[in-house]
Amino acid sequence: MTMKTTQRRAVTAAAVIALGLTVSACQTQSKAASGNPAEVSIMVGGLDKVIYLPAELTERLGYFKDQGLTVKLQSQPSGANAETALVAGQVDGVVGFYDHTIDLQTKGKCIRSVVQFANVPGEVEIVGKDAGITGAKDFAGKKLGITSPGSSTDFLTQYLAGKAGAATDEYTTVAAGAGATFIAALQNGGIDAGMTTDPTAQQIKEKGLGDVLLDMRTEEGTRAALGGLYPASSLYMDCDYVEKNPQTVQKLANALVKTLAFINTHSGQEIAQQMPGEYASGSGGAASYAAAIDASKGMFTATGVMDPDGAQNVLTVLSQFNPNVKGKAGTVDLGKTYTTEFASKATG
Repeated sequence: MTMKTTQRRAVTAAAVIALGLTVSACQTQSKAASGNPAEVSIMVGGLDKVIYLPAELTERLGYFKDQGLTVKLQSQPSGANAETALVAGQVDGVVGFYDHTIDLQTKGKCIRSVVQFANVPGEVEIVGKDAGITGAKDFAGKKLGITSPGSSTDFLTQYLAGKAGAATDEYTTVAAGAGATFIAALQNGGIDAGMTTDPTAQQIKEKGLGDVLLDMRTEEGTRAALGGLYPASSLYMDCDYVEKNPQTVQKLANALVKTLAFINTHSGQEIAQQMPGEYASGSGGAASYAAAIDASKGMFTATGVMDPDGAQNVLTVLSQFNPNVKGKAGTVDLGKTYTTEFASKATG
């Protein structure tokens, strides 16, 4: 897939979002009118991805139920698809990357992170063994895997390439998804490198198919790659829903922050034992899945509270290459893209 094809698909996605704005407003108002509902639908940009592990783990631990909530978790292969579902009014919330809230604000949509799972992306840039890539400076002329056009992996890939001097027309982005499709693309030469998360990264390591070039699962690696923290996985919701249903949002925050504390006090093996069996079987087995969790779980905060400097860095990064944000950084109100109110109460 050429860069032009990626741009066409991104335009199509933008059109879907634009068309969904009016529908979203009506449907969100209808949902919010019920007042603090006990049933909540949440779309996750990949339920089996370790970066979004708190969503399913909270359900499995019974913490949503303890709060009197019935939460319906749905899965989409990428955060961009989950974002579109929220804007179209199909779900009440999304577990995805915080950067989408900034992107959507430039399109006139108010979306707010209410619980921040991590202040780093949890992503790694993996390069094939024979790709001849020793740094982002070598991206020119290469095929780079992302989950989908308009996804956070797309955003970050463009930033890293641009920072190293590679223009968007000098490399090709390929929608490689995650898991088996990403691994096959790397193994079969469909991509030379790509951005992915655990457990995919752990499987690639164990199969000897590639090496980690950039590790954004840690604060140190994230600062080195992106110049600061980059708040990523979170629960974000329509601002109107948050304002009209504060009790429901607080209950969600209570449950999720309790899960973040669980993650920070348990091993990868103990966490893996709580998760659906198919997550381990699809990740190379129980030991591999537990190792994948251990490799990434350090990225999760214990409080669910946004790092304000990190939020500013996300805006800084997006304003350098995202066409929706570039030239508009001064008009973005970061205070409307996240709130610490609910997470702070949950930990306090």
